[in-house]
Parts: sequence; structure tokens; C-alpha cells
Amino acid sequence: MRILILSDVPDKKYWDFYREGIFDGIDLILSCGDLPPQYLEFIVTFTNAPLVYVRGNHDDCYKDTPPGGCICAEDTVCSINGVRICGLGGSMRYKETGDNQFTEKEMKKRVRKLRRQIKKAGGVDIILTHSAIRGFDDDDDLPHQGFEAFEELIDAYEPRYFIHGHVHLNYGRKHKRVDEYKGITVINGYQSYLLEY
Repeated sequence: MRILILSDVPDKKYWDFYREGIFDGIDLILSCGDLPPQYLEFIVTFTNAPLVYVRGNHDDCYKDTPPGGCICAEDTVCSINGVRICGLGGSMRYKETGDNQFTEKEMKKRVRKLRRQIKKAGGVDIILTHSAIRGFDDDDDLPHQGFEAFEELIDAYEPRYFIHGHVHLNYGRKHKRVDEYKGITVINGYQSYLLEY
């Protein structure tokens, strides 16, 4: 299965310079957030692959205009082509307003609410988030700090992949596209990345 991962910055080759057949062979598309809903709608229009997304901290507009034709994985477990995907969007709360910002305590509560769904699904293959894991591929500034709650989720369910965005690869050399955390493959989906699942 070929999975196209998108996050944070629209990839011009899929939008500005779109060409027929560019999505051939793509079985699933995952969005880690902070992308215009129009971009996701455009992509899903030109492919037969389902597009699953979580919201980023800059996606408050999704409340009124969610990306049409796409599947929201927020606070749920969805199964696409036999792949179980658990979604938790948003970032660390760094200002008073913002629908997609959470304290550590709020994120832990969201994780607890998912436990029954994950158990019912028989586990999870991919954890799809906007933010990184706290202390791993995140940054020290509050807006880009990851969540400790994600580590607890990984420890409990041992998914094959943890896929996130939010921390742009051009923020510094310490950020890696693909890494390993406790035996789990971690992918930073910044802009676009093709995963052979």
C-alpha cells in the first residue's frame, strides 16, 4: 500500500503544477493538518484514494468549512483498507483562543476517551497527529512542544507508525523526516512524503 502524507505547507507539485496521473498508485492520503481545506478538496477530487485528516492549530476554519470529500479522524479510530488510524489533531495551547489548541491535561483526556475505540478495533496501526511527541522531534518553544500523552498512547498500543506534522523540517537540522521511537517508525509529514506501507 502506498500512502501519501501531507502537512503544513501545500506541495506545489500536487496543486500549482498538478498533472494528470500524479496520484496514480496512491492508495491512501493522510493529512497532519495546517493545510487549506481547498487544497485537500482539490487533491481528493483527482484521486480515488480516501483522504483522512486531523486538524492543525491553524485549522479553525475547518469548523465552518471542513474539507469536502475527506474523512475526519479526530478523536476516533477509522479503518481504511484494513489500516486502523487513530487521529488526534491540534497543538499545545499557547494562546487563549483557538479551537485546535490543548493543554497536556486536555490531550490526556482525549487519549483516555479513545481507549475503548482502540480496544474495539483490536489495536491501532497508525497514530495520526498534528503535534510531535514531547521531547522527540518537537521544539522547546510552547507552540511547538509535543504532548507526553502521545508517549502513553504508543506505550499502550504499539502502533506501526506515528505520523505528525507541525514541526517544519526547515526549522533546523535536528528534525528528521523519518526516525524511530521505542521501535515505532515516526514520520514527520511536512509538505509531503510517500510511505510504502
